[in-house]
Formats: sequence, C-alpha cells, structure tokens
Amino acid sequence: MKIEDARVIVASPGRNYVTLKIVTDGGIYGIGDATLNGRELAVASYLSEHVVPLLIGREAMNIEDTWQLLYRSAYWRRGPVTMAAIAAVDMALWDIKGKELGTPVWNLLGGRCRDGLLVYSHASGRSVDQTIEQVHTLIAAGYRAVRVQCLVPGLEAMYGVPRADGAGDGKGLPFVENDWSSQAYLRFVPTLFAAVRDAVGPKPALLHDAHHRLTPTQAGWLGKRLEDFQLFWLEDAVPAEWQDGYKILRHHTTTPLAVGEVFNTIFDCDRLVRNGWVDYIRAAPVHAGGITHLRKIADYAAPHHVKIGCHGAGDLSPVTMAAAAHFGIATYNAAIQEHGEHSAATHRLFPHHWSVTDGYLQPGDAPGLGVDIDEDLAGQLPYERAYLPVTRLEDGTVGDW
Repeated sequence: MKIEDARVIVASPGRNYVTLKIVTDGGIYGIGDATLNGRELAVASYLSEHVVPLLIGREAMNIEDTWQLLYRSAYWRRGPVTMAAIAAVDMALWDIKGKELGTPVWNLLGGRCRDGLLVYSHASGRSVDQTIEQVHTLIAAGYRAVRVQCLVPGLEAMYGVPRADGAGDGKGLPFVENDWSSQAYLRFVPTLFAAVRDAVGPKPALLHDAHHRLTPTQAGWLGKRLEDFQLFWLEDAVPAEWQDGYKILRHHTTTPLAVGEVFNTIFDCDRLVRNGWVDYIRAAPVHAGGITHLRKIADYAAPHHVKIGCHGAGDLSPVTMAAAAHFGIATYNAAIQEHGEHSAATHRLFPHHWSVTDGYLQPGDAPGLGVDIDEDLAGQLPYERAYLPVTRLEDGTVGDW
C-alpha cells in the first residue's frame, strides 16, 4: 500500500492547528497533528516543502523505516519544527495501519495494560477562593487530579490564569507581555496549597506548574515547603536547558518533579532519567516525534522508575489527544495525561472516538486513531497569527514564561 498523496491543513477554530493528511493508493487515509503553538507556519512549510515530497510512493505500512528516513536524512536533526513534522507523519501512518488491519492503534502497541488513563484538568483563578471553587467544580465533574494555578497577589496578569478583561490567559492573543516576580510567587504558593488541601482533603491529586521560572535553589525552597501537601508533581520548576539544575533541585526536595513538554527527543531526557533527577517526563506525541519515538522514551524511562505524563494543553489538537490515549492505554509506565479543554468548534473540526469519563481517558475501539478532520469546515477557519505570552521581570528584563 503506497502513499499517493499528502497535504497540510491549517485551520483556526479559535486556535491554530496544523494537520497532515496522508492518502494511500488503496483509498485509506490517516491524519496526524503537527501543531507548534506560536510557530505553526514553520512546521506547515517544513512539511509541505521538504517532507511531503519524500513520502509519495513510499510503503505506508513501514512506519519505523519512514521515521528513521525523516529523522536521519535531514542531517540537521531534532528541534521542535523537525520533530513536530515527523510526529505528524508518524501519527498518520499509525492511523492508516490500524484502519488497514481493522483494529485500534492501542491493539497494535500490545493491547491494553490499564482500564483507563488518569487525566488532570486545570483549576485557575484570580483569587484563592476562586481557585478553590474551580477545584471543587472539576472534582464534582469526575476529575481525580487537578492542576492548581492562581494569580499571584500584586500581579495584574499571569499565564495560565484568566485575565481581568476576560480575554483568557494571554495564550492565542496577538502578543502579550506580563509582569513577573519570583519572590512574590514563592511567598504565595505554599499558602495557596495549604488553603486548597484544607478545602478538598487528602484524596484528590494536586499538581502545579512553575513554568520554568525559578532558579534551582528557589525551586528547592518551594518544593521543600510543598512536601506536606503531597503534590502529584511540581512541573517545570526550572528551565530544562541546563539539566544539572534538576540535580540541585532533587537534592533539596522530595516533592515529585515533572519536566519535558518542550522535549523533542530521547536525548533531552537522557541524563534526567538516568540519574533519577525527575519522576515524570512530559513529552507529547506531537513534539517528540510521534507514537514511535514516545514509546522509545517510555521504554528507556521505565527501568529508572520514571513515568510518562504527556503534555496535553488545548493548543494540541484532538489528534494528539487521540495518539496520547492509544499510547497511554498500552504503555505500562504512562501515569497520567493532561486534558486541556477544546472549544466546541475544535470538536466539530476534529470528530473523534476518544472520551474522558469519571476522570479517565479512553481511546475508543475504532480502527486506527479514531479521529478525523472536517476539511470543508477547515476551509472556513483560516489561520490567525498568534503568540504565546512572555514575562518581564521587575527590572524590565525578559523572563521565562
């Protein structure tokens, strides 16, 4: 079964998504996600100009060979653009293989090893009371794990927290710069979790994202003070580029540590996993080379007692959520999945069989990935330029977001 056609579809149902559709000479097609938030057209161009011409005429069932070809032939390996493009091809080929064989992708990955994959959603408020109210709402809706974020007193806006003008948290707006104070943040977060844990009790799993903004010693101080609240994890406490920062951090706290939503390959995870500096790797199928490469990361992590908790914010399309669902249901050390809400328009654009019920993600039993794209609707939703927000420190310098 040969690849006959491949095309890139960029659509914006309130947020930009890049989708690759691969069609075979037998009429079977598969789709994959190539979204790189804030740099979507870079991946779309990479696919259209460089990857698609390599696919035409290739055997669609040879997924590993195609993955290796796309990774090694570029010479300039790795990086978010290249790996997102490879991921889209990989997802689409797994989708095709499942459809051709009449079985869901999770069955091709070895079958189920769990009944459902635990998910977490986001509770974000502009006050502690508002945040606690959102936590209660999510728990009542069936979530067993909740990421807790709250506006730091003294700041007007913060990524991950609704803005006062009702314009979301800044993600997807033309360009937003927010003020930031790590000192104010550090003073506030332990009091936030004391209040939340007191309100919800010991059972719900609570998570927190520091968004790469702290130094290793600051993060160690925070992690130590959060230990009594038994977080599921403290995410992205320090920038991941200098991995020895996690060595310092690990020596200061027993709070579980998670990192990796910006990781692209197994090499990004190597020292963190091998040295036991983190507990969870958060690489996503779309940014880490697809299902094929994410499985390699999981297999490397497993003997080191490191688990996988894939990134899954709303800026990753329902195609990535489908891939993560099939991966997670069949991968022993997949522990949890982020579940970022999609808009109603996004669900219409990407009809899918995966679902979240009683706090668990289910991939469904449809052949392939069980997700599709409405191309007619996509044509009515043109690309809209948007950026991720950034921060400015108190002295005016650009900070990590």
